[in-house]
Amino acid sequence: KLTSLALQPAVTPELVHGRVHLKCSYSRPSAKPPLQYLVVWSRLSSPGKKEQIQRDTTLQSFSYVEMNGRHLRLGDTVFCMVTAFSRDASEQQSLPEESKGFYAGIKFLPESLQIAEDGKEHVLTILSTVPIACPGQDDSCKITLQLSTEDLGKNSQLPGPPNIALSSCQVDLLRVPCSESSCAAAAVTVTAVTDFARDGNRVSRIRAEPVAQRDLLWRAYTPKDVKVTVRDLPTGNCYSFTDPHIITFDGWRYDNYKIGTFLLCRSMSRAFEVHVRQWDCGGHRSATACNCGVAAR
Repeated sequence: KLTSLALQPAVTPELVHGRVHLKCSYSRPSAKPPLQYLVVWSRLSSPGKKEQIQRDTTLQSFSYVEMNGRHLRLGDTVFCMVTAFSRDASEQQSLPEESKGFYAGIKFLPESLQIAEDGKEHVLTILSTVPIACPGQDDSCKITLQLSTEDLGKNSQLPGPPNIALSSCQVDLLRVPCSESSCAAAAVTVTAVTDFARDGNRVSRIRAEPVAQRDLLWRAYTPKDVKVTVRDLPTGNCYSFTDPHIITFDGWRYDNYKIGTFLLCRSMSRAFEVHVRQWDCGGHRSATACNCGVAAR
């Protein structure tokens, strides 16, 4: 007779004898005679398709599977399905109940970013959903990730110069007690490079790769990239031309026939200014000056 027992299985990570395991826990209904449990572990092998990796029959209210880097690797999404049945009559069993998928590996929060060329810093959190083992007595329990960026160009087609900047090229994920799907975490800031070019919206990606890992579990793992879309902001233009006529960024028009060195423009928020030198170019007939030199910082 199939009945629903509300077993509510859930997958959590745990270190067992210094090795990363996943634990399937479920509630244990009071029943006489005592129940046995069939726990079936599976991983998502492709979208919508699961591959069975382990079956356990146990009297306990939990079951373990080891992340050994072969049958179960970092980057896998793992499920456990539990069925309870009577020890005396195995045909009397409950409806099978499946846990939510547990993603084992590195996560980025947010998973993608949309930023603008406005100089603002955006925080990207990097966390590990599994605990970090200590391979030796003298090693600190951490994973070092090398971060790199790649510009995929406009609409992800044409490569170009770096379009985003990171506050750090390496981060250390230090082991802490697991809580709320995080067993280690670090943060970097991402800023769009202000390039003063009207190059449209561009897409970049951030890649993280474990550095010099002796642990096979981490050595064979490359986390998913983070997609960053940079929104292009229009830039202003100003002009100084002929004898000289000046048009400012906001469209005002001036004439300056004087001879000398002048401050043409200066930013109030960053170290940027332009000086211009004007010499006489009108001769005796007219008082006219022309641009003959420019210096920009």
